[in-house]
Amino acid sequence: MGSAAVLLSLENVSKAFGGIVAVQDVSFTVDTGESVGLVGPNGAGKTTLFNCVCGQLRQDAGAITFGGRSLAGLPTFKRARLGIGRTYQKVEVFTDMTVRDHLMVAERARRGEGRLWKDLLNMSAPTSSEVRQVEATLELVGITHLAEVSVNSLGLGLCRLVELARALAAEPKILLADEPSSGLDLHETAEVAAVLRTVQRERGTAVLLVEHDLTMVSDVVDRTVVMDLGKVLADGPFTEVMANPTVRQAYLGQVGTA
Repeated sequence: MGSAAVLLSLENVSKAFGGIVAVQDVSFTVDTGESVGLVGPNGAGKTTLFNCVCGQLRQDAGAITFGGRSLAGLPTFKRARLGIGRTYQKVEVFTDMTVRDHLMVAERARRGEGRLWKDLLNMSAPTSSEVRQVEATLELVGITHLAEVSVNSLGLGLCRLVELARALAAEPKILLADEPSSGLDLHETAEVAAVLRTVQRERGTAVLLVEHDLTMVSDVVDRTVVMDLGKVLADGPFTEVMANPTVRQAYLGQVGTA
């Protein structure tokens, strides 16, 4: 874990809710520019772990570091400004905004610039730098043609691309993608997978992907971490870990509790 290439490090992270242990002694790393899949049956503790990394939850034990810096005590917005981006299982978008506005909000949040009241009154014109960044992200995700479209007119698949673009507009060093294919058809899932690969290749963004679609996982990630019942079962190349008898047993019917 002392490698200079390590971007995100989790060491013996645990989290319980009352008497229910959701995450227990979880340790793994994500290197700079690496794409890692975090998979396992429902209730394995994956989203709980995401919430500990992003700051929505505070782990009970263990250490989480990012770029060599401890995240202990840092609120969510400060973790985001360090370079931790995230999408959610449930799409979180502002339905009365255009696609471009979504990305502009993310860009201003990253810079810590602009006054909210001016934005609400449409008095705060975007800078040329903001415009360039937003345009680059629209192009990266392949939704430039939707820039002026109101999000409330888009289907779930396109809304997931908008949410992904919003997270990427902040230029995170790592993107935590939580079930990005949930509710999508095969074509839409392939579009999301293509964006994740492009982001890693063209921007060098690390990706930590929680996903039940194992075909998508195998297409996107460099390495796979398997969890069940709050613990890590295996860590390695996708084909290797999915052939692990313990992993296969976990997917054959054991039910997690977190």
